[in-house]
Amino acid sequence: MTLRTQTLQILFLLSFCFPVIAEEAPAKKEPAEKKAKDEEIQKPVSKEGKVTIGGEVIPYTATTGKMQLRDGKGKPTASVFYVSYTRSLVKDMKERPVMFAFNGGPGSSSVWLHLGILGPRRIDIPGDGTKPISPPARLIDNEFSILDSCDLVFIDPVSTGYSRAEDDANPKDFHGLQSDIDSVGDFIRIWVTENKRWGSPKYLCGESYGGVRAAGLSQHLQSRYGMTLNGVVMLSTLLDFRTLIGSQGSQLSHQVFLPTFATVAHFHGKVKGDRAKLLAEAKEFAFGDYGVALLKGSDLGADEKADVAGRLTELTGIPAEIWLRKELRMDATEFRSELLKAEGKVLGRFDARVAWDSTDPGSRGAEYDPSYSLAIGAFSTAMLTYLGDELGWEEDQPYEVLTGVGPWKYGSENRIVNVTGRLTQAIRDNPMLRVLVMGAHADLATPPEGVPYSLRQEVDLPEALRKQITFVEYDAGHMFYLNPPDLKKSRKDLIDFLGAGKQ
Repeated sequence: MTLRTQTLQILFLLSFCFPVIAEEAPAKKEPAEKKAKDEEIQKPVSKEGKVTIGGEVIPYTATTGKMQLRDGKGKPTASVFYVSYTRSLVKDMKERPVMFAFNGGPGSSSVWLHLGILGPRRIDIPGDGTKPISPPARLIDNEFSILDSCDLVFIDPVSTGYSRAEDDANPKDFHGLQSDIDSVGDFIRIWVTENKRWGSPKYLCGESYGGVRAAGLSQHLQSRYGMTLNGVVMLSTLLDFRTLIGSQGSQLSHQVFLPTFATVAHFHGKVKGDRAKLLAEAKEFAFGDYGVALLKGSDLGADEKADVAGRLTELTGIPAEIWLRKELRMDATEFRSELLKAEGKVLGRFDARVAWDSTDPGSRGAEYDPSYSLAIGAFSTAMLTYLGDELGWEEDQPYEVLTGVGPWKYGSENRIVNVTGRLTQAIRDNPMLRVLVMGAHADLATPPEGVPYSLRQEVDLPEALRKQITFVEYDAGHMFYLNPPDLKKSRKDLIDFLGAGKQ
């Protein structure tokens, strides 16, 4: 993951004081030039559709298009691609919620949330989401979409999907923490204004790095545009990069990953017993005796080290001698290689339930991610088929499902990015803002204990405001919605979350 900065505004209007000579004045040329430039942007394409959700037929309008962003002087800087779904025959749009959804990367389009969980069409995934998908991937109606209760807008940040910086703009100006928040925030402001939805309840949904974006946007939209939100959904995400990045002298990532190591080991039969009990014990140990042992470093005695290694074996199924050899510290890549090494298997990073044949059994770490291999081709094929065949969008350039946007500017020299404070500031300033945190037990990309840890460190957040935050858990991995029972549960959790906002 990588990051950067910039501010984007709207069109600057010119006035003309002398109508008699306006036809000859050079200033009169600018509107014509602007109009010609605007016409270069493809016009939105709208299609009518319907989907059956909970036995009810939901008619909707799908709009595919590009939104042009401009700087303070009215000069186009980027075109942002989006697909929106609005329920038809709604009498009062002010009562109708709208959710803005985006994925992460950075450098990812919104295809995962779009065709995996939220939209009215989804990829037909075989079994429990751990088996290869026969190409070409097929789309089916998504009976678990939330479109019956909430309109949806899927956003592809600049350089992803079909979104691009304009010819005279530098794409790198959009590749950074704050510049990304600025540009996506500007898109949301323009969309809300053009669609007359300022009076509607508004939600954000961000997956993976998209959760970092959502946390930043929750504060930015409010402070910059006075746009208060009703809710933020944080799906398989993080707030503080220290929870993921192991470094010299920092033990936090080892603690955060341990509970997930335990649940993954349980899934693969390396640890027996009740999973809920195992998870509770792993959390207690991770932030208790294990954390203390790691803090001691070289001062940890041999007997105490052996005791800790033994307890790690009980929780993860990985032999104590391996834990001792690694000085009680194992990152996710090593764990993915070690757990099923005897069987010649390597685990997935996005979904550790997925175990495919290792191509390098002697490797000290997992040499590839089978869960990524399982999903990328299917989602790419399905998205391009859907946009062209069903939504009627024509585009010559490639649709970037995942693309390089490095170096990404974090905007925080000599420290690791942590946006927890931005989210809690938004809650402080808008006490009605609610947050739904969705984490999954087999996610070795953004382990589910990371966000709860980060929020626990906001010790100044009043208890009454903590009640605005809800945590839910799922069985599968990063894209837990590929597992049918999790997809069904996620709809219920989202509908409950939306419903709570109406109370």
